[in-house]
Amino acid sequence: MSKILFWGGFGIAVRVWQLGIEMRPMFTRNTAWAYPLFGGIGASFGYWLQGVEERQLRILQDTKESLLEKRRRRAEREGGINIGTDYQKNEEGLFASAPSGHGVPTKQH
Repeated sequence: MSKILFWGGFGIAVRVWQLGIEMRPMFTRNTAWAYPLFGGIGASFGYWLQGVEERQLRILQDTKESLLEKRRRRAEREGGINIGTDYQKNEEGLFASAPSGHGVPTKQH
């Protein structure tokens, strides 16, 4: 919902910016119809973007579950090889960044 509201507000802000560049009055009876139009276009973009995000998160979750299932089957087949800690299976890898304190060491001055 927040993406829809943000992009709707952004569409209205674009209209205000457009009128400012043209040095025209912001609120006149003849141009009042454009604010809902720009807001609606922005809101529809936000709605589309929200759907894209939901689909990507669903694909990531399905891929994660598939990989975990594949690891589980492999572990059963090979006699119980460690398939990772509970933290690795449930928390790690949700996003592509390493948690602080892991990964590339930082240079200390």
